[in-house]
Amino acid sequence: MIEYWARIGFTAGLLLLAGAVQAEEKEVAVVEIGGAGEWGLQHGGSAAGPNVAVEFDVIEHWLEIEVGVTPLFSNGQAEVGTDLVFKKPFDLSDSVEFLIGAGPEWVHKASGEKPTDSVAGEAIVELIYFPWPEHKTGFFIEQSYGYDFGKGHEQSLGVSGGLHIAVP
Repeated sequence: MIEYWARIGFTAGLLLLAGAVQAEEKEVAVVEIGGAGEWGLQHGGSAAGPNVAVEFDVIEHWLEIEVGVTPLFSNGQAEVGTDLVFKKPFDLSDSVEFLIGAGPEWVHKASGEKPTDSVAGEAIVELIYFPWPEHKTGFFIEQSYGYDFGKGHEQSLGVSGGLHIAVP
């Protein structure tokens, strides 16, 4: 449980840091807030929960890095995934952006008496829609495939969606 709150604190710290940095009409970071769901491919089952992430442009129009936390809950079990995803953006139009990416994920499972930690890999495709021309706020939907390198080598499909908010 301590690891869960440490991850939340780390993400909140990133949000505060991003909000404290001043820039002239340029976004420093993007915050994504929403919900997520995940479905196991081998044993079935599903889980759902909130999703929060902070995204930074490293090389404009070429590379974005996202750090996110997603706690998922199902039938008295909890799983917290903390991921680091490297994304390549593509502008499809003035109001639609498409991203593909991949990266590592740390998975903490709190089921039964003994919690377990493992490392996983994640691949994503994301679509962002900006209804206003300023591109400060938009909506995102992201699909993911995860492969857990821990015991059982679990595989999953996930989807998340919500608000995409630029932090000036």
